[in-house]
Amino acid sequence: MAETPTKPKFKLPSVAELKEGQIWKSIFRHKLDETPRNRSLAVLSNVFLHLHPAKINRDAVRYNYTWGMGGITFYLFLVLTITGVLLMFYYHPSKGQAYRDIMYIMHDVPFGNFTRNMHRWAAHSMIITTWLHMFRVFLTGSYKPPREFNWNIGVLLLLFTMLLSFTGYLLPDDQLGFWAVTVGTNMARATPVLGSEGPFGPQMGITAFNDVRFALLGGSIVDANALLRAYIWHCVAIPIIASVLMIVHFWRIRKDGAISGPAPVMIEQDLSGPVAKKA
Repeated sequence: MAETPTKPKFKLPSVAELKEGQIWKSIFRHKLDETPRNRSLAVLSNVFLHLHPAKINRDAVRYNYTWGMGGITFYLFLVLTITGVLLMFYYHPSKGQAYRDIMYIMHDVPFGNFTRNMHRWAAHSMIITTWLHMFRVFLTGSYKPPREFNWNIGVLLLLFTMLLSFTGYLLPDDQLGFWAVTVGTNMARATPVLGSEGPFGPQMGITAFNDVRFALLGGSIVDANALLRAYIWHCVAIPIIASVLMIVHFWRIRKDGAISGPAPVMIEQDLSGPVAKKA
């Protein structure tokens, strides 16, 4: 009786075999040997690891020095992105339907009210952490050369963070959002050059039908056009601009010598080393 051929059993590759494969080598172009040189090369040649420098000042990463506000702000941005995408599945930016969608999310969607509250409180927290981060940067003098360009990028990020919060006000289409946007856009009339009632605005030919308020609302009143424009700014335009600025911000931190910190200090082991004996 002929024996039936048995199928070869599938065997998962080991970690050593994976590291010798082409896919691993295309991701990590240097071996991760426990040598300072190879570890540095692995960081510098990998796009995912290149965000962090190979060496940093140990005093610059103390929590009581940085407060961790930059990392917390970025974490809150990720929370806002995830929860915002989830909320977009149930929201229509149309007059009359927007408020009903919010009620539906809060009362009928599973975990909808939890997701909306996470989005709302993360937005409030991001405003606070952004201000605290810039306050810490100012107190420690981290805006000084060669980091003055990155300070300006941070100022723009603060502006767009506040615009994200402002545009999100109108999306529930309730009384709070309506009057907040009404007051805010009325203030835009006084913008220099761009506002119809601002300095140099009338001299530049700016009127109530072509100024910055008209552009924000898509008309003269807060109606369906304003809701649609707020939705596009809040969910598409400003997040893309903020993401690009954050990439530049992180890249400049890396290129400017990582996190700025206090001058390195000598610890007890260093004081007993060859440098101390030579001195």
